[in-house]
Amino acid sequence: MDLKTHSGGTIAVSDTVFGVTYNEGLVHQIVTSYLAGGRSGNAAQKTRSEVRGGGAKPWRQKGTGRARAGTSRSPIWSGGGVTFAAKKRDYTQKVNRKMYRAAMRSILSQAAVDGRLVVTDSLDMGEVKTREMKAKLDDLGVSKALILLDEVSNAVGLSARNIPNVEVQEVRSVDPVSLVRYPHIVTTEAALKQLEERLS
Repeated sequence: MDLKTHSGGTIAVSDTVFGVTYNEGLVHQIVTSYLAGGRSGNAAQKTRSEVRGGGAKPWRQKGTGRARAGTSRSPIWSGGGVTFAAKKRDYTQKVNRKMYRAAMRSILSQAAVDGRLVVTDSLDMGEVKTREMKAKLDDLGVSKALILLDEVSNAVGLSARNIPNVEVQEVRSVDPVSLVRYPHIVTTEAALKQLEERLS
């Protein structure tokens, strides 16, 4: 299939990457899995048996007029344990590489259909100029976008980092969450070809 570029021309791309049917269920599973993998899972609390102290019975069982108590580390006591204590856990979900690539192809294909995929010849910057990068994005008709490049130069990275709602990534590190997060995906022809090779 052919994709239109911003300059008015077209670029031939593979149907196996940019022409597949959108699989919403698969994309949801992959995005959920990716977000789950980013969770730290470090929350940790102590149960009544793990809290230090509380070995001696606070007072005798009968005759005091107070409620019976066997330990001062009961969850209903101040300084006691937690009833349903949080424990460290691993939130990662196993995803096959074949499924991951299929989801990426599905996202990119739908982006091409919806007109979210903006292809330009180049986004090279001679020097670090945020204003110049902003002007280039305005010329492309985008304000919130993921800029996808085959290689991110220092000038491009620094020029774009202070623009709100704009993120720069290399093809080799792009993830499904970034692809669905932004209204537009701005990419160069070179990056598009590299993306096609990676997902073919």
